[in-house]
Amino acid sequence: MRCLVWGAGAIGGTLGAYLARAGHDVTLVDIVAEHVDAINGNGLRITGPIAEFTVRLIARPPDRLAGTWDTIVLATKAHHTEAAARTLVPHLTPTGCVVSAQNGLNELIIAQVAGEQRTVGAFVNFGADYLEPGSILYGGRGTVMIGEAFGEPSHRVSPRVVAIRDAWRDFDERADTTPNIWGYLWGKEAYGAMLFATALTNDSIADCLARPEYRGLYIALAREILAIARSRGVHPEAFDGFDPRAYLSDAPAGAAEQSLDQLVAHNRKSAKTHSGIWRDLAVRKRPTEVDAQLGIVVSLGKEAGVPAPLTSALVTLIHEIERGERPQSEEALDALARVLV
Repeated sequence: MRCLVWGAGAIGGTLGAYLARAGHDVTLVDIVAEHVDAINGNGLRITGPIAEFTVRLIARPPDRLAGTWDTIVLATKAHHTEAAARTLVPHLTPTGCVVSAQNGLNELIIAQVAGEQRTVGAFVNFGADYLEPGSILYGGRGTVMIGEAFGEPSHRVSPRVVAIRDAWRDFDERADTTPNIWGYLWGKEAYGAMLFATALTNDSIADCLARPEYRGLYIALAREILAIARSRGVHPEAFDGFDPRAYLSDAPAGAAEQSLDQLVAHNRKSAKTHSGIWRDLAVRKRPTEVDAQLGIVVSLGKEAGVPAPLTSALVTLIHEIERGERPQSEEALDALARVLV
């Protein structure tokens, strides 16, 4: 496969490095000049418990990119989606597609810019972190799914999705196709709300999810998101320990707690102990994806008449930490828990 990866951070860098190592024709794009220079000078290094290697490939800043591609993988932060999509469209062939390898419901935004027929959805749940220019930690494997976001019958998987799947199996041999990509994306929204809640503290994902006194909060967050998904006719899918059916109000007793136990076990296996959200707040000191990931869910809930007070309060708390008005602490998580009461 010949592909352009737009955003060479944790997700895009890891995926691009593996594809390039397997012989695919990969070009990276990133706005961080030091990262681009390091990749061009010394290659892109992948480190961590899964693999250690350095691969040579071309990296460019957006303003020095020339050419067009049939496949462009968009792997920026969610809140950069619209700007990135508008910049990359001139490099997309008329019959090509943009594959959203991001967190959130960004296919909705990409489709507004590139068109529904040129938008493909992807669900990526592996753990990775940008460490420094030219170096990325690939800390833990996770589910990888590709599917059409628009236009295909619910039972059909298109040939281009199969082709992307086949290439991505050089990254993870378990990568697969799905006719229900929105089910995975909305499931990740519910799980993602939990991750945002854990980022209110400095504890690891696993430690936060394991604490019994906050489990009612995590369950309530997931239920809010899933209620909005159902209002849009979406049937969320299970992945990596997260089973959306366990969080429904009519689920068997203890089902949600069992799912949380499985999420704890999944996260304990990863060398990536904290979320990218936590890293944005605590390490990189930059705005998170909270509006693009959770703010949009609150808005979609309002449109459907489904309230999301917990999710809305979580967005507010994250913004307070971003602005330096509140420290990351257990007290911040307690403030969210009080909304539940």
